[in-house]
Amino acid sequence: MIQAPLLTPELPADPREAQLVDALEPSFLKLVSWDWSHRVVIFPTDHPVLVAPLCEVVGCDHRAARRGIRLCNGCYYRWKNDGQPALDGFVQQPHQNHRGIGIGDCAVAGCPRPWQDRTSTLCATHEHRRKEIFKLPLEEFLQHPEVGPLPSFGPCLATSCYRDRIGPRTLYCQSHGNRLRVLQRQGPVDEERWRRTVSAVAVGGEVSLRGLPSLVVTEILYGLQCRTAKGARTGPYNVRPVADLARAEEVGSLLELAHSGPGKTALQVLRMFQKSVQRLGLTPESERLKDVWDLTAFGGTGTLDFTKITQRPLREATMVWSYNTFPNRRGQGVRGTSQNEINAVARLSKSLRLQREDGGEVVAALGRQDIVNYLNRLGFLVEAGKISRHKQCSDARIVRRVLNRWRTLGLTRAGEILEGLPPDFALNTEDMPDDPEDSEAGKDLPIEVMRQLCDQLDLLEQGSSREVRIAVEVLIDTGRRPAEASKLPYDCLERDPDGSWVLIYDNHKAQRLGRRLPIGQPTAELIINQQERVRSRFPTTPIAELALFPAQVANPNGTKPLNPNTVSRAHRAWVEELPEFVIPTMVEVDGQPVVKLLPFDEAKIFPYAYRHSYAQRHADAGIHPDVLQRLMDHRQLTTTQRYYRVRDERRREAVDRVTAMQFDRHGNRIWRDVHSLLDSERDRRSIGETSVPYGVCTEPSNVAAGGNACPMRFRCVGCGHFRTDVSYLPDLENYLSDLLRSRERLISTFDADEWARSEAMPSDEEIRRVRRLIARVKEELDDLTPDEQAQIKQAVQVVRSSRSVMLGMPRIGLPPEELRGA
Repeated sequence: MIQAPLLTPELPADPREAQLVDALEPSFLKLVSWDWSHRVVIFPTDHPVLVAPLCEVVGCDHRAARRGIRLCNGCYYRWKNDGQPALDGFVQQPHQNHRGIGIGDCAVAGCPRPWQDRTSTLCATHEHRRKEIFKLPLEEFLQHPEVGPLPSFGPCLATSCYRDRIGPRTLYCQSHGNRLRVLQRQGPVDEERWRRTVSAVAVGGEVSLRGLPSLVVTEILYGLQCRTAKGARTGPYNVRPVADLARAEEVGSLLELAHSGPGKTALQVLRMFQKSVQRLGLTPESERLKDVWDLTAFGGTGTLDFTKITQRPLREATMVWSYNTFPNRRGQGVRGTSQNEINAVARLSKSLRLQREDGGEVVAALGRQDIVNYLNRLGFLVEAGKISRHKQCSDARIVRRVLNRWRTLGLTRAGEILEGLPPDFALNTEDMPDDPEDSEAGKDLPIEVMRQLCDQLDLLEQGSSREVRIAVEVLIDTGRRPAEASKLPYDCLERDPDGSWVLIYDNHKAQRLGRRLPIGQPTAELIINQQERVRSRFPTTPIAELALFPAQVANPNGTKPLNPNTVSRAHRAWVEELPEFVIPTMVEVDGQPVVKLLPFDEAKIFPYAYRHSYAQRHADAGIHPDVLQRLMDHRQLTTTQRYYRVRDERRREAVDRVTAMQFDRHGNRIWRDVHSLLDSERDRRSIGETSVPYGVCTEPSNVAAGGNACPMRFRCVGCGHFRTDVSYLPDLENYLSDLLRSRERLISTFDADEWARSEAMPSDEEIRRVRRLIARVKEELDDLTPDEQAQIKQAVQVVRSSRSVMLGMPRIGLPPEELRGA
């Protein structure tokens, strides 16, 4: 009964419908066997996105009705009633008495009447003649010379149906006739409206668009084409409710349908269809005139809402400003950043609305007092807990920039949107609130929390997917932004000439592509294993198009990367399911410092915190800030410095530990019994001493000169102002090696006068003194327990990483390359 596809309709009179028809691709219409006269979408049986496969049972020609188990409903319930045997064996056993559904033409050649039963395949009249008059088997009946075709009874009057009537005294096909009789038994029925709104008979793999207005038909076809192009899996059961709802509501366009009625998945399909239709022909020029922008027109995602700016001139001026600044936006947070700035202007708008009699509508009446009122309102919102101090400062900066930009764009000139805006309606430098203390640094996670997280990664994989788990591991190992890690391409590994691994990634935020990050062997192996998994899943997709972390939905070819939001949601659910995090924390009990295990706030554990932890980890290891800046891929060193710090409590604890093992020039231990230092003592370490190559000097004149006024010519181990501690042990050992190496070179190779040689020669006493000092420090370390030694080692790392570089103090006999390494 289905005719050959007719791919070209008559030219629609409605311009919008004509635009939609023109956007439909012939290849897509052919894929769904579309015929403009028949108006039934037929889903293919073997498409990766349009999901309507055949039932796998041998001899069954029905479409599978369940995702994951390719069985039609009849075979599924038969399999379930049989005790759910192994599917491989079940599908190989054809069902002998399979009663099918659907409709077909009578088996008599040329007879258009529908058969009554699949087992006989004869219409009711021919079946009666075969059984009651001719009394012949089916094969002989079909060959009998007196058996011929009968005229059709005409089409079913239900507008959604393409079947024929079943008899001369009925107006409908068998299914719709049965439905009408059931309704009539329940009460009066408006039969004319029922004909227009009743749904089609559900046939596997088919969606009837008959009885719908032409515009709605083209909207559904175009929406399905867009959804297919995006790789979203769609079955007939997703589209059929949308068509039925449009038919029941008798709407002229899908845009008139409310987001209610169909099931959850069908509702998502409806919304996607509506968005696709709305975005057809979308341009920046048309979108900029609206109060809510669809950022698809600008190459972005989401929307920008200007409606909270109630004064029309201010709203239109803000829209002009946004239109001019949007091309300069970068990164994944474009929409969020832009909306945040619009919301800042909206708070200015609300201040004017609340504090002016004219509500701020008269632009020429605005002035300095309105700015003062706005600043006071920001302060009130901070004190009321409605906004943070950081938001107060941020809003003031944004509003200042926007007001200035309005003027540079010429919006205050005669005939423009803000004509007459007074010059004193502006924020000055002195109006800016004080910056709150930087809150970026210190977002790193304690080592105890990181250890617990790494131990529980298996639970993350169980609750989400392997891709999410590996993505989080890459975040931890590399410190990349979540979007950078999630969108890694398949081919993201290279080797440097020395054989070490390098991660190739794109810095989307700064639009810097092909960035290179040195990584360790374990991280490289993690990525290589993920590459193998991806390649096995998508063996035919070109490597250049594959994503390292393919999205789980709407991604038949593995080219769509994992959404960072998917990782964040899975990560949050995982963290909330984990046991409480506890970390050792120093508290004071009865005036004495005591370490207790206290809970850690799980709200501080989020994917971006791993980037802070990466920066802090490398800073603690003594990585130079310039190197760390390159590792973080920041343009400015000041940006990198906001990602890490040696927090006061860590530095104080470290100073306490190393100062408890401080020595004078004779190797005598100083402050052996010190349990804690006052803040004044810690500060004195910074202002009352200066660095020397292997300790500190407390001689006042040398301290004042920054270490460049030493009368002892740097023979520190013979000076009473010299102090050293366990953190300088590597420097002392290096210095001893320098002394020995210099003495050997002067003895064996240098051609110099005796007086010059004797002056340059390190003295035996100095060598003995340094050796004794090193031995005393090591003896004290050996006397400590293993736990105390580990604590000292960690404290030394903290102190050395925060130690300022001392310039102007020469190392004896070091080659230039070793000097740079030191």
